[in-house]
Amino acid sequence: MSPPNSQRSTAIRAVIAEFLKQRLDSKLEKLKDDDPHRAELHAQFAPPTWLDDAARRVAQIQAVTHSLKPIHPDAKGSSLYREPASLAPLDEVGSHHLGREFDTDVVGNAAALDVYKFLKLSHEGQSLLDLCVARDADLAAALSDNPTQAQAWMAAFAGLADPRGKLSSHTNAKQIYWPVADDRHDDDGYHLLAPLYPTSLVHHLYKIIQEDRFSDDAKAARAARKAAEHHGRPVRDYPNLAIQKLGGTKPQNISQLNSERRGDNLLLASLPPLWQSAPVRPLLGVDSLFKRFGRAKEVQRLVREFRRYLESDPARNEATRKRVQQQVEALLDELLQFTAEIHTLAPGWSAAAECDLPATHRRWLDPDSDDALVDDTAALIAADFAPWLNAQLREPLPMGDPEFLQWRKLARDQFKQVEREAADER
Repeated sequence: MSPPNSQRSTAIRAVIAEFLKQRLDSKLEKLKDDDPHRAELHAQFAPPTWLDDAARRVAQIQAVTHSLKPIHPDAKGSSLYREPASLAPLDEVGSHHLGREFDTDVVGNAAALDVYKFLKLSHEGQSLLDLCVARDADLAAALSDNPTQAQAWMAAFAGLADPRGKLSSHTNAKQIYWPVADDRHDDDGYHLLAPLYPTSLVHHLYKIIQEDRFSDDAKAARAARKAAEHHGRPVRDYPNLAIQKLGGTKPQNISQLNSERRGDNLLLASLPPLWQSAPVRPLLGVDSLFKRFGRAKEVQRLVREFRRYLESDPARNEATRKRVQQQVEALLDELLQFTAEIHTLAPGWSAAAECDLPATHRRWLDPDSDDALVDDTAALIAADFAPWLNAQLREPLPMGDPEFLQWRKLARDQFKQVEREAADER
């Protein structure tokens, strides 16, 4: 360990002294000048005395990122500290998305939370807890002139994030049987999971929602929207937001972050969307079904996504061919969905004088059409789909016969597969 920097040690000692002075003053101001307890408080907040007591009491609390108390206030099992950046990356939203920027929570004896506030004190961008973990020589010199005593205190403070005792769950904790085998009837094919409350993630979400709801910028953005004016900040709304109170009148008994939120646990609405479909209308006054189909929002989105991918000039390999096929098949899925919606119309609608669709399209969209076609309707629609897709991609991409043939083949194959599945169901 390098020798301490006396100037830095003095600065750290001043931070500690100011913290203790503020706490002492807050207690003294409640007492009369002649109260005998004033002397006791002065002795209690003398740095050596308070630090020794804090090093003892730190074992009563634990720094965590995932806590048990919010699951059930009487649960006595383990809570855990896991840095989000160390968690396995998943597509689903979770604590792993927090990275290096996250709030650490503290659970345990609420009477010892002042120790955590002490360890959150910072100097030059580093908390005292970080300095304790690093066994910082300047902090040691600031804590005590006795090196052995200083090292003992730092070791005690550095253990804040260590698990308390043997890891365990509790009868009041939630439990989930998670299948790990193919046979769902095999009782041995499950792991029993005990989920914990992701307190750091919850607090991060809380701060985002509070900013979006109550910050001055958010209020100005909503006012601009109401006045139909431009504002640089987007307006974010959280409909059907619910607030669950944790800890009742004593939220500090749950955790430090829960206390900072005044016990508020925000619950986003978990509801199925209300599907509002536009009424299905016959294709009248258009000479191609693709004119109506191409205006669908999802179709336009898929086309833009496909165009951007091709513009990136992907490598000519199997992965690219698979991705291209998936993009085209997604558009074909939309075409089949579009067709199914038109099929819900009363049969014979294509006989109207206002219907300008070619015979192939009338037969494809209206099964009761009077058009008698010798050729394979699905093959003809596939042949019309291919040039339509080429036209969507041609600017600025070069699209020609090779692409036409590929799109037509993919369309024919998918249409034939749907016909086979329909025949099997009958």
